[in-house]
Amino acid sequence: MFLAIDVGNTHTVLGVYEGKTLRHHWRLKTDTAGTADEYGVLVRNLLSGAGNPRIAGTAVACVVPAMNRTIELLCKNYLGLSPLLIGPGVRTGMPILYDKPQEVGADRIVNAIAAYERTHDTTIVVDFGTATTFDYISEKGEYVGGIIAPGLGISSDALFERAAKLYRVELAKPRHVVGRNTIEAIQSGLIYGYVSLVDGLVTRIQRENKVKPRVIATGGFAPLLAPESETIEEVDEFLTLDGLRLIYERNAQD
Repeated sequence: MFLAIDVGNTHTVLGVYEGKTLRHHWRLKTDTAGTADEYGVLVRNLLSGAGNPRIAGTAVACVVPAMNRTIELLCKNYLGLSPLLIGPGVRTGMPILYDKPQEVGADRIVNAIAAYERTHDTTIVVDFGTATTFDYISEKGEYVGGIIAPGLGISSDALFERAAKLYRVELAKPRHVVGRNTIEAIQSGLIYGYVSLVDGLVTRIQRENKVKPRVIATGGFAPLLAPESETIEEVDEFLTLDGLRLIYERNAQD
């Protein structure tokens, strides 16, 4: 079986694949202070609870540089494997048209590959993570570029920290766009404000490139925001894991 590891700024997601089927998955808090042994014990316990699947390969997308060595040691010491770390030199099968390809986050490339494998058409991936990112893939399967905006969690935290009379509220859909109380007013600004940001930017990409792309959403806030969007067509919370599987398979063929 294959283990995919997606290390994000806030959460680390792991998935065990049998062929193309995701059999088990877990979401952990990313802790840069955690040691390889601490992560190793945790992952070993998770795998034990899943029936101790035999892991024959692993690939890692990491956007937290401080975690690279930790995850590499975890894989070597506790799985007996050298992980495929997504980065420059790894065969992806997707041309990167960014001015400086090395600047594109590993998770964004992985998402783009998984999305294009599904659509084989012009595609936009919206990833609702710590940052909200938009990645544009051409009809030919080229990574053209994207957009980076502050994530919903970051924006809500900044609002509460900088406005003395406002307080933290549950990130949930309010009853009305026009709030009848402070809680609903904040929720409307956050939820519908972000949905409008997404739809507005997708529309601008469509207009600028004269295309009608497929739009796929992923990330922790996708289930909350995507249903309110007029442009998002599909939600796949495991898009990154699937992209890691695809890249691993392409490199294993070399």
